[in-house]
Amino acid sequence: MDQRLSTVTCTVTAHVSVPKGTPAPLSAELYYDMADPYAIRLSLGAPMKSPVDWVFARKLVTEGLRRPTGSGDVLVIPRYRCHPHSLRVVLRNLAGTALVEMAVSEVTAFLRRTCALVPEGAESLHMDLDRAISELTGRRG
Repeated sequence: MDQRLSTVTCTVTAHVSVPKGTPAPLSAELYYDMADPYAIRLSLGAPMKSPVDWVFARKLVTEGLRRPTGSGDVLVIPRYRCHPHSLRVVLRNLAGTALVEMAVSEVTAFLRRTCALVPEGAESLHMDLDRAISELTGRRG
């Protein structure tokens, strides 16, 4: 399959802040690949040489457009009165916490394109189980 027909990318300007810090604009990329139909990747600092990548469920972002969702390392919080045009994503790891704000319109357009490629609920039809098992077990097929 043509790689261009199996992926969706969207370059956005994210506003990233850390506790007690002011938001700073940072180039980011949202990426979706049919080969991993349940996940999207947020690459902060793309196209820099060493961007910071976060991978999480597409459904998490879809639900996060309507209501706060997620737990643990990734939380998605929908627009609210003070920032009606922003989707907020809270990223946490051992190094700390960051708040990433992106335009709702850009995230929504990206998600629409992913759903045109793989509709919600049809992800399992696009799974390569042999490849997934090989990756999990560390075996090469």
